[in-house]
Amino acid sequence: MHRLAGLFALTVIAVLAPSARADAVADDWKALTGTWKVEKATLGGQDMSESLKSLVLTIEEGKYKLVTDTGTIAIEPEKKPKVMTIKGTDGPNKGKTFPAIYEVDKDTLTICYDLSGKETPTAFESKAGTRTLLATYKREKK
Repeated sequence: MHRLAGLFALTVIAVLAPSARADAVADDWKALTGTWKVEKATLGGQDMSESLKSLVLTIEEGKYKLVTDTGTIAIEPEKKPKVMTIKGTDGPNKGKTFPAIYEVDKDTLTICYDLSGKETPTAFESKAGTRTLLATYKREKK
């Protein structure tokens, strides 16, 4: 009887897990979609906020645009921290892939990018001597 209960529990988990992931992905796309303006940015430990403040990031499900740079975004909201993979398809980053982590809190989006393209960051920080960009965006009001 215990084996049957265990088998039932595994079956329920196997059936519900993909659905829960799909819901998390849909919820995050809803939260990410919009137009975002750079509020604060740090690259390799250096404050770059003033020089990047004019940048506007537009996100639609699976796509992004930043000035003349466009591409695709894949998200993994079930990971901790949440993971984003950015691939340039046109513009200065065409053919490049940037692993990143992200966090959305209402109208604030924080993304930590590895501009070297090598490793997904593990924390929201940009230390001196790295090619890590930590950017905080505010949702642009319509």
